[in-house]
Amino acid sequence: MDVFEELVRLRRQGRRCALATIVQVNGSIPSYLSAKLLVRDDGSLVGTIGGGCVEAEVWNAAREAMEQGKSKRLSFSLGEDAAYDNGLICGGQLEVFVEPIEPQPRAVIFGAGHISKGLARIASLCGFHTTVVDDRESFANRERFPDVDEVLAGPYEELLPKLELHAGSYLIIVTRGHRDDMRVLRLLADTPAQYIAMIGSRRKVIAVIRELEKEGIPAERFARLHAPMGLEIGAVTPEEIAVSVAAEMIAVRRNAASGWRALSKSILFREETKVSSK
Repeated sequence: MDVFEELVRLRRQGRRCALATIVQVNGSIPSYLSAKLLVRDDGSLVGTIGGGCVEAEVWNAAREAMEQGKSKRLSFSLGEDAAYDNGLICGGQLEVFVEPIEPQPRAVIFGAGHISKGLARIASLCGFHTTVVDDRESFANRERFPDVDEVLAGPYEELLPKLELHAGSYLIIVTRGHRDDMRVLRLLADTPAQYIAMIGSRRKVIAVIRELEKEGIPAERFARLHAPMGLEIGAVTPEEIAVSVAAEMIAVRRNAASGWRALSKSILFREETKVSSK
C-alpha cells in the first residue's frame, strides 16, 4: 500500500494520522534516508523506517503528535551493543521527523443559489474540500461552480448517503425555500458533522425546529445548528453573507474566540427554541 495514497484516503475520511520520515542519516542504519512510516489514528501502520526499537519509539511519538497537534524531531544513535540487543546489526545515527496530519475539512453547501456561489469560492480558497448539492441540474453544474471539488445534482435524499460526512464536515443549508431547508435539515440531524448552519431569521428556524420536533426528532439533535448563520458583521449582500459564513466556519475550525461565540450562539438558539416551544 502506498503511504501517500493512504494518507489522502484518511484525510478525505476525516481521520487523523501522523507521518514519520527519516530526514538525516550518518553511518549504517536498517533503512534509508527519506523512508516513511504512516501511523493511523487506530495505531495501525503503513510503510516502515526499519523496524525494531526505533520504529516502536517513533510509533509512540506519532500517537503523541496526533493528540497534541505538534510535530516532533527524534534522534537515535544505534550503538553496536544496543543495536545488536534489538536485532539491528548496525551502528549509525538517524533523525526522524514526525508530523501530525489533520483531516481535510469538508464544506457541503446544500443549495446552488447566489449565496452558494460566493461561499463555495471562498471555502475552496480557505482549504475546504467543497461540494455543492442541489436538486436542480440547471443550478448545480460546472458552469456555475467551476472551482469546487464536486457538484452534485439530484434529490437530496439520494445524494446524502454518497457524501461520506464525518466530524470534520461543515454543512450549510441555503436551498431555494423554507420547505427544502427543513427537508435538508431533517436529513442532516443525525450526521456527525461539526458544524451545521441554516439561512434564515431566528423566527424562521424556530418554526422549522418545532415542525421537526413534531415528527419526533429531539431538539438536542440541533445543538450544533448555527442560525442565523455567519458571524455578525452586518452582512447584507449575498457575497457579504458568504464571507460571514466562511469566517464562522474558520473560527469554529481553529477554535478561535469568535468560534466559541458562534458555538455559544448555537447553544443559546437551542435554549430559545425550548422556551419558544412551550
